[in-house]
Amino acid sequence: MRPEVEGAKRVVVKVGSSSLTDSKGQLDLARVAQFARELAALHDRGVRVVLVTSGAIAAALGPLGLRRRPRDLETQQAAAAVGQGLLVRAYSDAFAEHGVHVAQLLLTVEDVLRPKTYRNALNTISRLFRLGVVPIVNENDTVATHEIRFGDNDRLAALIAHLVRADALLLMSDVDGLYTAHPETPGASRIDRVDDISALEVDTSRVGSKVGTGGMRTKLLAADIATQAGVSVVLGNADDLGKALAGEDVGTFFPARRKRRPRRLLWLAFAAEPRGFLEVDEGAERALLSRHASLLAAGVREVRGTFAEGEPVEILGAGGRTIGRGFVGYSSADLTLELGRSNAEAGHRSLRPAVHRDHMMLTE
Repeated sequence: MRPEVEGAKRVVVKVGSSSLTDSKGQLDLARVAQFARELAALHDRGVRVVLVTSGAIAAALGPLGLRRRPRDLETQQAAAAVGQGLLVRAYSDAFAEHGVHVAQLLLTVEDVLRPKTYRNALNTISRLFRLGVVPIVNENDTVATHEIRFGDNDRLAALIAHLVRADALLLMSDVDGLYTAHPETPGASRIDRVDDISALEVDTSRVGSKVGTGGMRTKLLAADIATQAGVSVVLGNADDLGKALAGEDVGTFFPARRKRRPRRLLWLAFAAEPRGFLEVDEGAERALLSRHASLLAAGVREVRGTFAEGEPVEILGAGGRTIGRGFVGYSSADLTLELGRSNAEAGHRSLRPAVHRDHMMLTE
């Protein structure tokens, strides 16, 4: 059994497009009803549930007479506009059979990662929890541009799990879990548990189905994000959702690897585009990596780029290797004036850190 999942008080479940459609690519209302029944039962036990669902574009394939997921952006967005209404209506009707209300939230990954917008998403979801409503999140494909690509809902689900401080994330699709080789390879076996994703040596070349977009590689990225954020993950087949929620040994389990991080540091690690680069000397690099010290101006060799105080920067060590990211304590102009200067050399002024240790994430 997996007590981390069985005893979870907050759960995020992501369901892929292939698990919501029939052989013709049309929305399968029986599957929707199954998911609603299982999640409603979890909700009735007092567990706070967020459903991250794919399927908006897939739901429109039948009504629009499309044989497969469209390739061009305009048709994708048009299909999403048609399918989102069909999808949320199906979920709303299915959950209503169990006396549960649902709410639709259309987001992009950027909505969850930008400091100015993730707070609004968090406040909305928190209020829905208190009202006893199950939030249903889907990527807003009608306005997304480059965001419509492989695995967005997997990554979005991982970020939502961190946002709402979930205990467990279930990534459910048409695969039974992670295998030692491609699932069609003779002798390939399911991996029950993964403690270190970086040490995996498996074939992740399998792509998504004709109605979905995600492949195994995107699911591993999502599992990596979630486990680093203190959330345990199950990757499995949507047919086993009930068993997975009960903590049974289905799919592949990824235990949480560390304590929860502040939400702002999650944004720094997985989304922030650095506004500049700080190249540090060998002494500063050792201090950062061995003692997790703050980065002082005295240890900065070079400032690249133009940035304001408080903006994200990348920290470079020997050979230009990235060793971390952080929110800088100076503007680029001010920091340039303090390069290599210690507090003693600054005279009466006490120099603040170039990047404080509490505002920094180091690359493992």
